[in-house]
Amino acid sequence: MLQDYTLPTTVDEALILLISCNGTAKVIAGGTDLALDLESGEVSANCLVDVSNIQELKKIETNGGAIIIGGGVTHSEVAGSDLIKEKAAVLANACRAVGSLQIRNTGTLAGNVVNAQPAADAAVALVALGAQAVIAGPEGLKSAPVEELYAGVGKSKVDSTREIVTQLHFPALTGNQGSAFARLAQRKALALPMLNVAAVVSIIDNTFEWARIVMAPVGPGPVRAKKAEELLAGTEVNSTNLQKAAAASCAEANPRSSSLRGSREYRIHVLEVLVRRALEMAVANAQKS
Repeated sequence: MLQDYTLPTTVDEALILLISCNGTAKVIAGGTDLALDLESGEVSANCLVDVSNIQELKKIETNGGAIIIGGGVTHSEVAGSDLIKEKAAVLANACRAVGSLQIRNTGTLAGNVVNAQPAADAAVALVALGAQAVIAGPEGLKSAPVEELYAGVGKSKVDSTREIVTQLHFPALTGNQGSAFARLAQRKALALPMLNVAAVVSIIDNTFEWARIVMAPVGPGPVRAKKAEELLAGTEVNSTNLQKAAAASCAEANPRSSSLRGSREYRIHVLEVLVRRALEMAVANAQKS
């Protein structure tokens, strides 16, 4: 049963509070998922450590070619950032697709990762950007790729009873690079995606230098289409190669049949279209930048 609610103003203070509770506390930021889980009984906590008043977690900034987003930054703040729209448009577009305006104004980007839902729009974009998470805990700071933080459906390797994601960082896209986000849902807002895809490409002299293609929900977390990425690297930018990559991506996806999202067969068929669409948009954005 919840007995205490704390509002630390520094990361160190928050960690001390977590450690003192011996695993019975939980970090809360936006709380858009945690509040519901507590009410339903799926999650229990004696104390909530609210990190929303920690100013060092509220920044969006650049440092040496990297974009750094604090662990307390909301989806709306990411979607509205001129820096993100210019240097990581795929993430701005993904955050704009999350939930409702109220959820985007409250829910945090880091929370989208720690909640570990396989369909999380923003997490898919972060993986496509090659994002790393910086995590503060009793042993100090550690860093890990976002794509490696999934321990299963709804299970994160970040222990929110003793750890805090302090920032997410990734390389800012350069002039020869482009990104795109594609999503299929039953309606435009307030709906979990049936499928979503993020693509980031780097093009030199009409040749793919590299590509990253990330799909969801087709596994326990965002899934990289690594064979398709390898297929594109070093090849000419043309419709034939884009179609080959889209088809290859489907072989790396394992969606389940779902009454909410449709049959496995339908989603595999549509996934190929979405990957092709995301790649085409990413290429167009790279070529016009």
